[in-house]
Amino acid sequence: MKAAVLQAPNQLRLAEMATPEAAAGELVLRVRAATVCGTDLRILSGRKTKGVRFPSVIGHEFAGDVVEAGAGVTQFKVGDRVCMDPVIPCRACAYCKSGRENVCVNRQAMGYEFDGAFAEYIRIPAIALAAGNVFHMPEGMSFEAAALAEPLACCINGQRNAQVGMGDSVVILGAGPIGLMHAALARAAGARQVIVSEPNAARRQAAAERGVNHVFDPTGGSLADFVKARTDGLGADVVILAIGVPQLANEALTLVRRGGRVNLFAGFSAGDTSTIDVNLIHYGEIVVTGASALSRRDYELALNMLASGQIDAGSLITHRYEVADSLAAFDEAGSGRALKVAIHND
Repeated sequence: MKAAVLQAPNQLRLAEMATPEAAAGELVLRVRAATVCGTDLRILSGRKTKGVRFPSVIGHEFAGDVVEAGAGVTQFKVGDRVCMDPVIPCRACAYCKSGRENVCVNRQAMGYEFDGAFAEYIRIPAIALAAGNVFHMPEGMSFEAAALAEPLACCINGQRNAQVGMGDSVVILGAGPIGLMHAALARAAGARQVIVSEPNAARRQAAAERGVNHVFDPTGGSLADFVKARTDGLGADVVILAIGVPQLANEALTLVRRGGRVNLFAGFSAGDTSTIDVNLIHYGEIVVTGASALSRRDYELALNMLASGQIDAGSLITHRYEVADSLAAFDEAGSGRALKVAIHND
């Protein structure tokens, strides 16, 4: 089979690999759609290293159809259309037992410990089936939409941590696919207004076309003044940092009202730090949260929201490539021109 193989940082090669076979309790899927994540770009550049192997196949946002079911597999059969929460919890550690499986200390993931989806076929390990990480796709759902359930589920986790709710004024820093998902979720939660800050003109336009109330170019003025002018001088209820730029962490604190909530959603590269004015948190009684990965319950919720059309997946994917053109797909994903790039195996 063809696969995009990560040989080393900044070395992605299209190669022929042996097609995987299903052992007992396993599945082999034909990958029908896999989408490129910002984390994949960080892995390729060497800025994210935890769990990454060389050589390996990365890619964790995917959907496909079953081509082989191993001995003992009864819940899936050849031909089933399926997708997967790629983060597999151990279900035994203290965090899993307390309902926080997304921060499981023993978690494993597709595209990390197990070869991922930028290939024609993918093997789903038995532990993933046993944990309930594989889902039947809802009737009529596209493979592309199902592939987006993983990033949407991560956003749902961040929104819950930020307690986004009815009547809130929400500011989102970054209008990439993650920022746009956060905007859509905030509107679905009943936010009164959503303000998106983004220096890229095409992405500001994308946000405006998707129902955001206000878009702002941070290179052309004071975002804090812009936000306060639209929140009675108080600041936003919630700010979500949806781009991994450490210096924006402190700016986020300047945009919320007293008692507001800041969610540092985007991941940062190892070693990145940010200077924060702790008095903003202290005297403003600001609640600051993070967001790590996803849970199976959030994945199922995301899948249903996408299948019902509550969240529009189709408009997020702007560029499509075949597996044989995976290297070009990565180049496009890193160019800033695309929103979401999908790799197909039709």
